[in-house]
Amino acid sequence: MACVMDMSFLDNPNMFAKGRFDVDDDELGLDECEHPTTFAMAPVANPFKFCVDLKVMGAPKGLLDFKKGTTTLGFRFQGGIIIAVDSRASMGTFIGSQTVRKVIEINSQLLGTMAGGAADCSYWERHLGRLCRMHELRNKEKISVAAASKLLANIFYQYRGRGLSCGTMVAGWDLTGPHLYSVNDDGDRFEGDIFSVGSGSTYAYGVLDSGYKWSLELQDAIELGKRSIYHATHRDGASGGVVRVYHVHKDGWTKIEEGKDVNELHWQYAKEKGLVGDE
Repeated sequence: MACVMDMSFLDNPNMFAKGRFDVDDDELGLDECEHPTTFAMAPVANPFKFCVDLKVMGAPKGLLDFKKGTTTLGFRFQGGIIIAVDSRASMGTFIGSQTVRKVIEINSQLLGTMAGGAADCSYWERHLGRLCRMHELRNKEKISVAAASKLLANIFYQYRGRGLSCGTMVAGWDLTGPHLYSVNDDGDRFEGDIFSVGSGSTYAYGVLDSGYKWSLELQDAIELGKRSIYHATHRDGASGGVVRVYHVHKDGWTKIEEGKDVNELHWQYAKEKGLVGDE
């Protein structure tokens, strides 16, 4: 039996401002759920199945392809770990925000980064922060970077195949030194010296590969992180906003750059190369 959906509301976009049509609770099958009357929902019988029903009807290609983008990176060097991120949140071609904080401060020695679904990454990494605090209270010592990253990987593995969108890094300094892990929503977990995650990661890797070496001095490492993020935002439309840089060291972590506008970096780097900037 063919699925038929009333799409007449598309002829009158103003309906979205008024919220969904009045529908009996029995028809929705949501007897025990209450929703704010001012929250605009798709004006169909069951808003929660709106995307599913559109797919069944044969929605145009790309209509439900909610693309996301970002650029995050981390690398180890002789002075610790540098974490650098952009701040743009995108929904397809729409820029949702230019001020997203993509570094989660898990505790005084651990940092996490966000790439993928902002809600998924933010929730689970903050939950990881609670788990790390509980470990500290129970054992009277801070959790190791390996154990913290394993907790996050185990969480993601339990939800594998259920729609989580997370590409994260966990960085920190424990009793065994600096460690950098990449953890994704399949539950995969890898330790390494250089990682970049997000739609702009290929551009960031290009700059990192050309300038990275273990013996970098702190200022050179910070500059490499900033340049890598800038070049990614310059080439990747889903990355942008400002650059934030953190330095992980034996005493914890330090926020080096709170938010350097990538547009300012564009003109700064152009001037350093003797260019106008609009080449």
